[in-house]
Amino acid sequence: MKTAATPTERESQAEAELMELLRIPSVSADSKHSADVRHAAEWVAKKFAAMGLKPEIIATPGHPLVYAETPAVPGKPIALVYGHYDVQPPDPLAEWITPPFEPTVRNGAVFARGATDDKGQMLTHLQSVAAVLAAQGKLPLQVKFLIEGEEEVGSPNLGPFIAANLDKLACDVIVVSDSSQFAPGVPAVTYGLRGIAYYELRLCGPKQDLHSGTFGGGVTNPANVLAKLLASLVDEQGRIRVPGFYDDVVPLSGREREEFARLPFSDAKFAAQLGVNGFSGEVGYATLERRWARPTCDINGLWSGYQGEGAKTVLPAKAGAKFSFRLVPKQDPHQLTENLQQYLEAQLPPGVTMELIDFHGAPGVVFPLESKYLEAAANAIEQGFGKRPVFIREGGSIPIVGTFVRELGAEVLLLGWGLDDDNTHSPNEKFCLADYHRGTRASVALWDELAKTS
Repeated sequence: MKTAATPTERESQAEAELMELLRIPSVSADSKHSADVRHAAEWVAKKFAAMGLKPEIIATPGHPLVYAETPAVPGKPIALVYGHYDVQPPDPLAEWITPPFEPTVRNGAVFARGATDDKGQMLTHLQSVAAVLAAQGKLPLQVKFLIEGEEEVGSPNLGPFIAANLDKLACDVIVVSDSSQFAPGVPAVTYGLRGIAYYELRLCGPKQDLHSGTFGGGVTNPANVLAKLLASLVDEQGRIRVPGFYDDVVPLSGREREEFARLPFSDAKFAAQLGVNGFSGEVGYATLERRWARPTCDINGLWSGYQGEGAKTVLPAKAGAKFSFRLVPKQDPHQLTENLQQYLEAQLPPGVTMELIDFHGAPGVVFPLESKYLEAAANAIEQGFGKRPVFIREGGSIPIVGTFVRELGAEVLLLGWGLDDDNTHSPNEKFCLADYHRGTRASVALWDELAKTS
């Protein structure tokens, strides 16, 4: 008779499996790695099969999806776990201390591309279900898994798949682990994300670059106009001046502001971490409030005129900029585009034409702090990490979360096991192995806690 594995043996096996998956260079953006991406999908499917599930590798016009589910449990909620097995390109390779696809353990962390984003975090939920099935033979609720291979290239085929498979993916709550704890030793539940609206503004003036001495002052300079237009977007109080911008902004509640203020956060330490001497932003709000729960505007890139060495007195024919707004829940990126177009056109002087390119937009999401699913997640994390989590919002955007909410009508639990210094998308990406195991234990507890909500 086979004896059950000890906790140490289970952790060793879980680490070995993580190393296997990390060795697969599943870079979705690089066509040279298409076979590797497929290999990673097959690895995930094989893991599901070893758990006793019946996985599906679902073809898309791009990289495949992997789906699996445990048996239905009548009367109990259904949880859908979303994650991704594809990774960012590892460049620049020269900055890696050890090769990106040769996982190496240093100081209690595994260093490899995809360690925290998202192979390690995603795998905690597979490991937890495998452990419960091995020990008990069944779960207290149904868990569905949807693991994709195109997250790092914008999930172009996931949205259409969700829309076409609403019955298959029907669930009460969605679990995503692809983010971070608030700080080392401070686990968190993220209950809100900002949305985004991203644009490029192109201005055209004379048919060619001109001599600034001969023509300056008589011909409208597109670079000067660009500077004025961009400067007009935000006033001295940090408020965005596009008409109607704040019409649908939901203000922070008193409870949220109190929760944020209690977090172990220091402006001085944060400034030192970033190498700056202070902060600015919308007047009347603290740094965390500005970063997580207030809308913002940022210039992301600028170009015009002469960029070479030395001086060249040129009046440029063209100028352009890329810029983005981070939006809070209830703001409509499509309405913003319309208002922004009108606002910029109204300021355009004679002699310059403009083109506003709308690259993409996604609304923000926020879930009520009183949610029974958030409370269940907090209870589970406390069991897995030995500490009650804090509730935070995140300033970044995960557009697919909005798609899940819109199409499936389910709440999303953003449970990050990583740390903010894990070098996501950068050389020397890492994931703390202790958090890998703590995340797995929290996931085991999560299934029981979610089952109690029915």
